[in-house]
Amino acid sequence: MTTPTTPAADLPAPTDLPGPTAPAPDPTAPNTRALRVLALCGFLLLAGCLVLTAVLGLVDAVEGDGVGGGLLTAGLWSLALGAAAGTAALAVPRRALVAAQYALAFAAPVLAALD
Repeated sequence: MTTPTTPAADLPAPTDLPGPTAPAPDPTAPNTRALRVLALCGFLLLAGCLVLTAVLGLVDAVEGDGVGGGLLTAGLWSLALGAAAGTAALAVPRRALVAAQYALAFAAPVLAALD
């Protein structure tokens, strides 16, 4: 006759179970220094886009009706928000903040050209 085994006898003891482990860092993720350098380069891009946006606004004022429209204002606000995102990316380096800085910088001249 066989002896019945209990299901609890087959389980490992609680001390044998592995504990929670921290997730491994992503080896392809940029480090904080690289993100800060990208944010600093983004300020140069913002300055260039500011000049381009101003030129597009002045060309529109001379050749157009002489009044800046809502899209030109939105483009200038885009530059201000891009500078705020770049400042935040310098303080707390996050990939999303740097991407937002670059996207807002590129959006400004596009919005000014659409005006």
